This record gives sequence, C-alpha cells and structure tokens, in this order.
Amino acid sequence: MSVETHAEPVREAVRAYAARQPRLVEATAGWVTLVRTLLDDAGIDYLSVTGRTKSVASFSAKANRTDGDRLLYPDPLEQITDQIGVRVITYVHSDVAAVAELLDDQLTILDDRDLGEETARSGRFGYASRHLLVRSDDGGDADGHPELAGERASIQVRTVLQHAWAEFEHDIRYKGNVPEDAAADLDRRFTLAAGLIELADREFATIRERIQQAAPGSTTEVEADHIVGQELATFLAGHYSDAGWSHTDHYDWIAGLLTQLGIDSVDDLADLLTSVDADAVIRRMGYRYPAGAVRRLDDALLAIFGEQYVTLEGNSHRVPLLRARLEKLSTPET
Repeated sequence: MSVETHAEPVREAVRAYAARQPRLVEATAGWVTLVRTLLDDAGIDYLSVTGRTKSVASFSAKANRTDGDRLLYPDPLEQITDQIGVRVITYVHSDVAAVAELLDDQLTILDDRDLGEETARSGRFGYASRHLLVRSDDGGDADGHPELAGERASIQVRTVLQHAWAEFEHDIRYKGNVPEDAAADLDRRFTLAAGLIELADREFATIRERIQQAAPGSTTEVEADHIVGQELATFLAGHYSDAGWSHTDHYDWIAGLLTQLGIDSVDDLADLLTSVDADAVIRRMGYRYPAGAVRRLDDALLAIFGEQYVTLEGNSHRVPLLRARLEKLSTPET
C-alpha cells in the first residue's frame, strides 16, 4: 500500500484529534492534579509534576511516520499513547522507584518501561527514564476527576539529573545542527556525561542516607511563637530517622496545621507524639512506598485528633482522603 493510500485515513485521524484536543487539555490538568495529590498524600519527595497535551501538529507528524511504505501507527488515535503527557521529576533514583510503585498501587498500569535498565542491560550509558502508560482504575469519577474518564496518560518519571541530560541531548540532537564529522565525538561525550550522571545520582542518594543517619534525636530551643518549616524539618529528621525526605513546601504547610491545633513548639510536639504508637500506625496504614517524614507526622496527628484534624481549614482540599485514612487507623488490628 502506497503512502498516498494512507493519506486520507491519517487526515481523518488528525481532524478527529483536533476536535478532541481541547478536551485533552482539560484532562491533562486533571492528571497533573491527581498525580500531585497521590504523591503528596504518600509523602514522597519530588521536585515537580508537569503536564503537556500533544499539539495537533505533533500528532499529525507522528501519525504520518512510515517504515518504507507502511504506517508506523495504522490506528493513530489509539496507538499514539502520549497524547497526554505527565512528567515527574524526583531528586534521587530511589524516589523514581517509589513513584512508580505508588502509581502501580493507585492506578491501572497499561505499560511500564524502565529505559535506564534497558540501556544498562545493553552495556551502555544513555537515556534513563521510567515510562508508564496509565489510566484511572475507575475511569476518573471516584477520584473526583470526571475529566479523566477514558483518557490514558503517559507518565515519565526521572531524577533531576536524568532530566537535565535528556533535555540537553534532545535539544542538541533534534534542534541543533550537528556537523557530520563531529557526530561520533558528540556521541562519546554524551555517553560519558550519562555515566557521570549515573554516578552523581548514586552520590546524591548516599548523601541523603548519611544525613538521615546522622540526624539529631533532639532539637535545640528556638525562640519563636510557632513552629517554622525548617525547624520542623530538623525535628522530623530526628524523630522519624527511618523516613524519607518530604517535599520542601510541605514542612511549612504542616507547620501551619500544627499552629491551627495550638501546638507552638517542637517540645510540645515531641510530648504529644509520645502518645502515638508509631508501629501500630505503620501497620494500619500499610505503607507500600517509603513514606516521608511529613506523611508520618500527618498520620500521627490524624491518629491523635481524628475528625478534629480532618476538619482543619488547612485540610479542606483533602477531606475524603483523610477520612479514608482515618478509617484505616480506626479499624481494630486482627
């Protein structure tokens, strides 16, 4: 079949995509919100969650790709799966695995490729990113996101260093003009940079582990009429020394919740937390991913204050999530 024979079906697919693309823009925003909510609720640290909807021009270009006289995507509306793209950037590689495990727990995974592992198995250094194709388990409605019904999302998860390498490599190879006589040397340099980035990712992970292991068990007294985020971060690093780091903004956020509860010092917080059986909370919550320190504190406060904590003004955006977790905490252990 000639390329000309394919032209009309492709044009029809592009027209159909152009008609539905505005709806995909809304769904993309919904996916970004959902992924952020899942990560925040899990207490997994991350740098950013962003999204993009494939442009009509980009869809058309991909739909027209051929291998000889054969279309690569005979059914482009179904086979081009990155119409909605979400990107999660983490700080260290272990958090990439945690994010993927969380998404597997909360969503339906249609495809999961660890391109870094695939590259490593071939004995090379290069592009490293976890690519997941997902859909909401229930079509979106029960998650409070009806705009997700029937819409898949292609989610990339990578560290900030992997992201920097991938963006620079893409910019050079696809947007720049690489002289033919320099191509081999640039390939070598990109490979060398990828190896160094893998090493740097390991060193960052070691740095984080060392800091967690060396975290003080107590905090120095700070003159303030309320707990501030940095002070709380130091306290939690000692109190939950086995927990991962949390998103930087979340320390200030939960410090605000402590103020709403009338807890104005880390000494008061330390005294309060003695009333919580941390091991029982862990068992009841059944964490399937490394819960960050803020999530651990969040669950402890939920266990202590119950419905009072759920209805704090600062929790108004997540009442259903908190009530579901409170039910877990209230269920007697068997």
